[in-house]
Order: sequence, then structure tokens, then C-alpha cells
Amino acid sequence: MQFSSDNWAGAHPRVAEALTRHASGFAAAYGLSDLDRRIGQKFNDIFEREVAVFFVGTGTAANSLSMAALSRPGGVAFCHREAHLIEDEGGAPQFLANGIRLEPVDGNLGKIDPQELDAAIRRFPPEFVHAGQPMAVSISQSTEIGTVYEAGEIERIVETCRRHRLPLHMDGARFANAMAAVGQSPAEMTWRRGVDILSFGATKNGCWCAEVLVVFDPDKAVDLPYLRKRSAHLFSKSRFISAQLEAYFADDLWIETAAHANAMAAELQSVFEAAEGTRLAWRSQANEVFAILDRDRFKALLEKGAHFYEWKTPRFAAGLVGENEVITRLVTGFATTPEHIAEFAALLEKT
Repeated sequence: MQFSSDNWAGAHPRVAEALTRHASGFAAAYGLSDLDRRIGQKFNDIFEREVAVFFVGTGTAANSLSMAALSRPGGVAFCHREAHLIEDEGGAPQFLANGIRLEPVDGNLGKIDPQELDAAIRRFPPEFVHAGQPMAVSISQSTEIGTVYEAGEIERIVETCRRHRLPLHMDGARFANAMAAVGQSPAEMTWRRGVDILSFGATKNGCWCAEVLVVFDPDKAVDLPYLRKRSAHLFSKSRFISAQLEAYFADDLWIETAAHANAMAAELQSVFEAAEGTRLAWRSQANEVFAILDRDRFKALLEKGAHFYEWKTPRFAAGLVGENEVITRLVTGFATTPEHIAEFAALLEKT
């Protein structure tokens, strides 16, 4: 009953097999191998245009280097108040992007409200040098609480960005889960809506260690090779990231694993809806489930072998939780099975 995180699962067998297959022999280093070039072309195919891609080892690196690529002197980047970028990166974006500021923006269900965003940006007028200057906006897709921006919601944020001449970054740590949830293509979810740069995550969805910066205008990526090198994320044996992605994309494995994880989350949400004395904090569209439990019951479930976490109550949900209650987060992934869900349901019923 492992629902702590999709990071806890291992690698998909087909990804592991690809790593083994490419482990022997020799190949050019630092992203210059034939395999690296093929995967670069694969990203062009997936996004239906020429893009610039930069392999890195972690989502933190992808997000932080995205901010570094968009940085300006005294730069201020805007993101949702509960976004991973501002809550869980340990200051890495500020560090790697030369001391930028991350400015929180409110919005319901983990999504930036365009009006709140506009007001936040206007607090930094260009003629007031003491405050710093806006440099970028970042959204998470799917969000930190399992919701997904619909196409129209992204377009409204893009309208605000364009009004203030700001680029839009998308943190896609769970990008495939968002795609599977709303049935959009990679192009439809990103550059066709106005996204400028994407942190493309694959580690949570079956890879071992594979994250990619995708820049939709290659002419704007000229500094990224140096920024990546300086941050110590230029892998010498980059073919092992490419090997994972080769298997990840083959026969649309990445869509299959994401759809499975989402389906398991939907089943888990049904378990909480059916169980006495529990309720969903909100409905998730992707592979994270948030349920409200009595604190003693939560502790008892942990003691009996269930693995999941208490979650900090978001500002928009402050009135949802009772005095002796907690919001909990449970995450499903490619390795979650219906048997895991059934086992947890039985334990919840008995506890």
C-alpha cells in the first residue's frame, strides 16, 4: 500500500531494458551520440515543431535552469502560492538564477487566477527600480494538488503574460498525467497556447532519471548550454537519459503509464467517497488524491502499513478541515495496481 509518491516507484521494465541494451559499447559523450540526436528529433515530432532540448537529471534542475534562462536583473517570477517552484525547491531557482525573487499568486484549486496575476505584476512598475522587474510567469501542469489547467485557462494566463511582455514557463513534472487527463496533444497543451519553455518530467512516470528543458523558440536558448554546464547538469554519458526516453516514447508508453496512474487515482478517490467518515478535500484530475481524515485514523492507517502523507492545507481550503482532521495526499503511479487499491480500501474500512 505504497502511496507516498510516484517518485518511490522504480523504473518501468521497458525503461530498465533500454538502459541495459545501451550499456555496452561506445557512444559520443555530452549529448552528441546518435541516440541523443534521435531523441532530440523525437521531441520535434512530439511537439510538431523544431524545439531546443536540454537533458538534466532532476526536476529541480529543469525548473531552476528555466528560471535562469529567463532571468533579468532584479528579476521577479510569478507562480502559484502552493507551486512546487516556490514551496519545494529549497531555494534552487533563486540560487541558480542569480538571486531572483519568486512572488506567490493566489488562485483556487492550485491554479493561478489571471486577475490576481495581473495585480501581482502591477505591483512591480518598471519605473520603480527599488522593487525589481517582472521576468516570467510559471504554471504547474498538472498542479501541485492534482488539478489540470484547461486550454482556456492557459490562454487567459498567456493574455496577461503578453500584456506585460512576460514569457510563460510550465512546470511539467507530471506533464503526461495532465495530457492523459484532458486528452490534449503536447503541442496543444504548450506552445499553441503560448507556453515558451517547459520542464518536461519523465522520472515520476516510469523513468529512472530523465528530465528535459524544452524551449519552443530555439533562438531563445543560446545561453542554456552554458547555464546547464555551470549548474553541473551536463551529463557526460547523456545517452543513458536518451535510452530511458527512447523506451518512454516507444509505442506511446508514456501516455499508457500516465493514463494508468490517473485511472488508479480515480479508483482511490472512489474508495474515499464510499468510506464512512472520510471525504475528498477536492477532486483530482491526475494521479494525486487528497482526502480528509480524522487524525487518529490517519495515524492508525500508517501503523497498519499504509504509506502516505499529511498535506499542508492550502490557503483556499482553510475552512475545509476540522480541528482533529488532516488533509492527506496519496499518489498513484505506473506501478500501482487494482490490488493495491483494494487492499487499502479493506484496511480503511476496518480502521
